[in-house]
Amino acid sequence: MLFSNLMINDNEPIYIQIKNHITDMISKGLIPDKSKLPSTRELSQLLNISRNSVVLAYEELKSEGYIYSVSGKGTFANSKNDIITSNWCVNWDNLENNYSKTANSMDIIKNEIQWKSNLISFKSISPDGSMFDMDELKKSFLNRISLEGHKLLNYGYAQGYKPLIDYLLKYMNNKGVDTSNKNILITNGFTEGLDIVLSSFTSPGDYIICENPTHNTTIKIMKALNLNIINVDMDENGLDFNMLNEKLSIYKNKIKFAYITPSYHNPTGVVMSPENRYKFYNLMKGNNIAIIEDGFNEELLYSSSHIFPIASLDNLNNGVIYIGSFSKILFPGMRIGWILADKNVISKLESVKRCKNIHVSFLDQGILYDYLYNGGFGKYVKKIRKFYGDKFNFAYDCVEKYIPNEYVLGDGGLHIFVKLKNINCRDLLEKCYMKGVIFMPGDIFYINDDGHDTLRLGFSRLSLEDIENGIKIIGECVRDIENNSI
Repeated sequence: MLFSNLMINDNEPIYIQIKNHITDMISKGLIPDKSKLPSTRELSQLLNISRNSVVLAYEELKSEGYIYSVSGKGTFANSKNDIITSNWCVNWDNLENNYSKTANSMDIIKNEIQWKSNLISFKSISPDGSMFDMDELKKSFLNRISLEGHKLLNYGYAQGYKPLIDYLLKYMNNKGVDTSNKNILITNGFTEGLDIVLSSFTSPGDYIICENPTHNTTIKIMKALNLNIINVDMDENGLDFNMLNEKLSIYKNKIKFAYITPSYHNPTGVVMSPENRYKFYNLMKGNNIAIIEDGFNEELLYSSSHIFPIASLDNLNNGVIYIGSFSKILFPGMRIGWILADKNVISKLESVKRCKNIHVSFLDQGILYDYLYNGGFGKYVKKIRKFYGDKFNFAYDCVEKYIPNEYVLGDGGLHIFVKLKNINCRDLLEKCYMKGVIFMPGDIFYINDDGHDTLRLGFSRLSLEDIENGIKIIGECVRDIENNSI
């Protein structure tokens, strides 16, 4: 290809034409430094010319320092000092769109204090990897590979791996959801699921109603898509239904979706009661507002029997889109989630998924399916319910004992939410950081400029000793701020 545009003419010696062509290519950077050139025999055959002409051209190029030879290895370009340079500088700040600006400004990895090994960090709510049953996972990997081999390593289907889809339909059915008119799309975790739904069914300027505070990533996606977010406050009593009714009366004909996390709400950890789920569903149904239900950590219910998802109230209707994921309790590195919705909705989302990234890894889906199907997940959930339940109770008691607060929220799960008494969480975080403790400031979960006196404590990956020591330090810092303000 390097010589495809070299047209030999009769106006000058052939070796000069070859030399000039190679010099020009090196000078333009089209032959990178240390690139191997064809041998004299190969080039003469390629151009259908005498080998002597190529030999002469290469000798001239060597004498001028454009190429060099290594005995037994070949001839190479020496272009590092001859590439034409220019001062081309694209202003990417000017080209950046609103989506990227929002994603960057709300990126907590970039903008919040980073974890270091010498810190007690309450930031994470990801599972403790030491609890993963690696032996069972290895068996699932070997089993799936032996059964399906190369099929799992080739292109798959945008909707997902059929055995996993069928398993999850049955899984949702066991949660009380009528799946007879529903289908499932496998996604790269919850985040992609929400992004696909909102990208498919909203336009800039549309209205969406949700709890306040709520999942930071959800706020980021909504703002990046230029949606108008209508907030409904949460407090120690859960969702403020009076405010919800007020907002519905004001924006009734504008709201396209309601987004809600009824189980182990992030960040408050509150589990919505069955009565309030029923009440919420009927309010949205009566106002013809489709519901996006975030099935966050439903499996971690410690203290009572299973509470049905809101999707189970929809029966043969099509008003609820349920987005599920195991990422916060099981193998988050696999990034596997799912959307359960009306078949017509899933058909549309499937095409959008195909447009974005073809499909989720079929190898990962196959391994996860095998693990789920063969009972590994059931045994794992029983184990972690006690493990995280004990941690939650211990951490909750420590918060009540050591941190002066207005109230503490959490019904289980992997985190606790604390509202302080007129203490700015950013000031508190700065003091705690100096003493080796960090947490997630609550203001990042609020839609409006609120939550400056709140914080979320994730404890899933901490030892009981670190939980107690870290919470003690937070409490000491709260008292220091209180005493200095008197």
